[in-house]
Amino acid sequence: MARRETPVGCMVPRPTRIESLIDETYNVRTFRLRPVDGGRFEHAPGQFNMLYVFGVGEVPVTASSDPYQDEYLDHTIRAVGSVTDVMFTLKRGDTIGIRGPFGTTWPMDGMKGKDVMIVGGGIGLNPLKSVITAVAKRRSDYGKLYILHGARTPQDLLFTRDYDEWRRVPNSESHITVDAGDDKWKGNVGVVTTLFDKFTFSAKSTIALVCGPEVMMYFTVKELLKRGMPSSNVYISMERHMRCGMGFCGHCQVGPFFVCKDGPIFNYDAIGRFFGVKQI
Repeated sequence: MARRETPVGCMVPRPTRIESLIDETYNVRTFRLRPVDGGRFEHAPGQFNMLYVFGVGEVPVTASSDPYQDEYLDHTIRAVGSVTDVMFTLKRGDTIGIRGPFGTTWPMDGMKGKDVMIVGGGIGLNPLKSVITAVAKRRSDYGKLYILHGARTPQDLLFTRDYDEWRRVPNSESHITVDAGDDKWKGNVGVVTTLFDKFTFSAKSTIALVCGPEVMMYFTVKELLKRGMPSSNVYISMERHMRCGMGFCGHCQVGPFFVCKDGPIFNYDAIGRFFGVKQI
């Protein structure tokens, strides 16, 4: 897990143009952004950007694009508030601002030689998508790849167009579940932790990366620890806590940590005693 210094220029939004829009679900959309100035982007898996709608406000979103290219950034966003609602009215060719990248990264170097388990709940799969891409592109650097994704309904599943490609990644397994199926759903029904009974893994040699609603992360980590995984092998993203991206507003404080500066990626050893505590 690496922390990068925040450059002063990150206080000023950089204009970017919306190159394409992909509807992932009925209320989730992927925005592909290119810099108006023709420059390049910097992006490491797990880092986030502040996306600014001029005259409206900004929101923190982790990039979901391929980290081994620097020409564009993908951000997958759910319409859940005043800023994101306006973003969903924007069209291809419109301009928004971007500040970043900010924060810590998933432990890509520390995972080398280890099995990697991705556990994403709902929109929480977004901050993990770039890890899947990175591991697939540097396949010999890592052991087995496990991809676990859970959503409330089949209509809430993210990145379904990528499932076949993920299943073709050598030495990997993909498991999907929904809380409530429909007449067409033939897959697993149940919370994401029910997927652990579908396969076997070496708890001692696997690094787990977890992101999703807090209750989902809490019970996922609890189940991993119960199955013998050391807490030092578990990493979580707390992107949801952020607001300004610079550690000024205090909205993201969790115990002694500022999520936007000390996170959003945390090793469970560091954050565990505060995780799941009410009003923290």
